[in-house]
Amino acid sequence: MTRPYRVLHVITRLELGGAQRNTLYTVGHLDRRSFRTALAWGPGDILDQEAEDLEGVALFRVPALVREVRPVRDTGALLALRRVLRELRPDIVHTHSSKAGILGRLAARLEKVPAVVHSVHGFGFTPVQPWPVRALFLSLERLAGRWTDHFIAVSHANRNRGIALGLFRPDQVSVIRSGVRLAAFEDPDGGDDLRSRLGIPAGTPLVTQVGNFKPQKAPLDFVRAAVEVARAAPEAHFLMVGDGPLRTRAEALARDAGLEGRMHFTGWSEEVPAVLAASDVAVLTSRHEGLPRAAVEAVAAGVPVVATAVDGTPEVVREGETGFLVAAGDVAGTAGAVLRLLDDPELRHRLGARPSWLDEFDIDCMVRQHEDLYRCLLGTDRS
Repeated sequence: MTRPYRVLHVITRLELGGAQRNTLYTVGHLDRRSFRTALAWGPGDILDQEAEDLEGVALFRVPALVREVRPVRDTGALLALRRVLRELRPDIVHTHSSKAGILGRLAARLEKVPAVVHSVHGFGFTPVQPWPVRALFLSLERLAGRWTDHFIAVSHANRNRGIALGLFRPDQVSVIRSGVRLAAFEDPDGGDDLRSRLGIPAGTPLVTQVGNFKPQKAPLDFVRAAVEVARAAPEAHFLMVGDGPLRTRAEALARDAGLEGRMHFTGWSEEVPAVLAASDVAVLTSRHEGLPRAAVEAVAAGVPVVATAVDGTPEVVREGETGFLVAAGDVAGTAGAVLRLLDDPELRHRLGARPSWLDEFDIDCMVRQHEDLYRCLLGTDRS
């Protein structure tokens, strides 16, 4: 019997995010008849325990693998990844995120791994970075592209941008959506209980944002938009689910604006289906994205979305179909779109109808597409 392929996924950290959750789901759900999976990552984050609980997955912790640029630690991480590759001898190395993407692909090249895949969950060079940093990261991505057999983009926007920047050729990249367990968001319940626990009266409008409190997600823009919405809809409440370095500033901004008792902060939560069941409108104020998982979940739950028109977001939040789009940083436009939805229950209902194209975002579909790609790259179908 032909042995299964050995596949190693490498990711920088397992913080709570779409790329991290989808990586864990993939390594845990690849067909065991065809694949033996392993995961290498830098430990110390909230999803570490989820990795530890995976059955049948070889785990390699790389403490030197950190998000920040640290030349000495980065060299240690590269050496550690090479040791992992020598032990595991994978047929495929599949990298995620910027730091793991650079170091993991370099290690794979040095150890002559047969096939190297990199997933673009959004680029490491971003609009919020100083231009010298952005230029450096772009140069590193172009270099690492020489060591990559195939790329996966989670959105057509990222695919097209990567081609335009010379990071990969059109025949070298596939679009595989960042998947969600859609069934968990079909007619979600628990909304009434969640409102009760948070002190949000039944029937009052609730506007929600789910995501980390980092500059990428621009959480302060959500608070500023909430202030404008609150002036016109004094009965409305607002909910921010997530955590991160800007949370303290967001809480202070809400307090100073007089939103105490109406702006609720939960931290990270596993109750996102219940959050969406309680919500009337979902908001996403990101300055850049790959493909926002929060938007997919909201559409799956039947909640209309107001989002910034960045990167892959318009592929989920389709203007006038599943929500409304505004320019990044447009606080007044965000508030105006939210108020339009709050004022029109029929419009909310129409934009909350589940679209037929949503099935392409199913997480099990994502895993099967990964399997097909791996088999194609190695030239044999072992299904």
